[in-house]
Amino acid sequence: MKEETPVDDDGADPRVCLICGDRATGLHYGIISCEGCKGFFKRSICNKRVYRCSRDKNCEMSRKQRNRCQYCRLLKCLQMGMNRKAIREDGMPGGRNKSIGPVQITDEEIERIMSGQEFKEEASLPEHTWSTNGDSSDHSSPSNGASEGNQPSPASTLSSNRSIDMNGGYTAALRDQYINTPMNTSYQLLPHLLSYAAQSGLLAPQPRSLYPQSHPLVLQLVAAEELDPLATPMLIEDGYKVTQVELFALLCRLADELLFRQISWIKKLPFFCELSIEDYTCLLSSTWQELILLSCLTIYSAQIFGDLADVTTKYTPSDDELQSFSEDGMEVMERLIYLFRKFHQLKVSNEEYVCMKAINFLNQDIRGLTNVSQLEQLNRRYWYVCQDYTEFKYPHQPKRFPEIMMCLPEIRFMAGKLVNVPLEQLPLLFKAVLHSCKSSLISYRTGSSPCLTTTGTSPGN
Repeated sequence: MKEETPVDDDGADPRVCLICGDRATGLHYGIISCEGCKGFFKRSICNKRVYRCSRDKNCEMSRKQRNRCQYCRLLKCLQMGMNRKAIREDGMPGGRNKSIGPVQITDEEIERIMSGQEFKEEASLPEHTWSTNGDSSDHSSPSNGASEGNQPSPASTLSSNRSIDMNGGYTAALRDQYINTPMNTSYQLLPHLLSYAAQSGLLAPQPRSLYPQSHPLVLQLVAAEELDPLATPMLIEDGYKVTQVELFALLCRLADELLFRQISWIKKLPFFCELSIEDYTCLLSSTWQELILLSCLTIYSAQIFGDLADVTTKYTPSDDELQSFSEDGMEVMERLIYLFRKFHQLKVSNEEYVCMKAINFLNQDIRGLTNVSQLEQLNRRYWYVCQDYTEFKYPHQPKRFPEIMMCLPEIRFMAGKLVNVPLEQLPLLFKAVLHSCKSSLISYRTGSSPCLTTTGTSPGN
């Protein structure tokens, strides 16, 4: 059965969305609604989102106001009878439930969905939860293709079409091959991909030494990285009003400097002479957005979420800009905010950052590469180096390494999404993201408990 039924639009009074009053496009999940509310409801249920309302949980729902409070929007979807069970579990188009009418659910059921309790009880193995540290405040984490508690492998993190048997013997051989030292007994306990969470919860942290070759390899990567602050000026006089064009020009200058730093970084890599110029060019052209996003969330975060955030406060978007802000832009905004909060929670060190960057750059699945096997070897080398360093440095955080590695697929996904955001929407997008992230930082510093979901404020605030 198809997910939607066309609306008969022949009458003088075309049907309107029962959620926001916009022009309806069909029967979606049991009720007449527009494409925007249909997509919002689907994302919210598939990603198990938990929202918060900053007002009285009775916000106005209209075409212009619907993006201001996601809590009230989802609440109205449920109250009007949208059927969450009509959404396919894989998130693909096409309904899975034969019921085409609205569903009646009690206030208690609605409250369980809005609070996230329903999502907890529905799944024995969460499919859309990112955090693996048991933090109950992270219910709104976006799906990234990895199940909670699963340790990713070098192949599974950066490849969607490869798999690897992570049994003890193979892992031991890989460590000897890629780090070139005798096998440390602690690595013989490297858990299987699908049993990492269960085993790591049973094994007490064991103090151990760092692999002899890991430390110099990490130091080489740190030496290749430009850790000096960004040189692009981001100071604006008090009282000056920044225009959309000026903010966009600043973002372009920042992107130029960040891209130049990535090119310089490549030339300083310890394996620079091992790969061809053709492969380096191919890798850089495919990963530069991801490298820039990763650096902004880590080593340059103080400037991006400090100085640049201050500049965006001096920019006031017009009503037209606010109204034309797309649903895709809203999704990008939500996931960028979540990424920031995840990195802020992890407090990724410079050593972990340079390993993540090298692993992300050495993506053997990019088309056009001439020496895939060599890239795969290098990728695994730094994968194990990163794991070795993280487990040595943070022995009491057994889930830290898989959590860090699970950030990489989300970085890659978001970098691809950002490229598709219309250029004229970038100033508003950055203003909304940086404003929300800086507010979170202030909340952390003052000791309050910030909501880890998008609040009911407008991007234009």
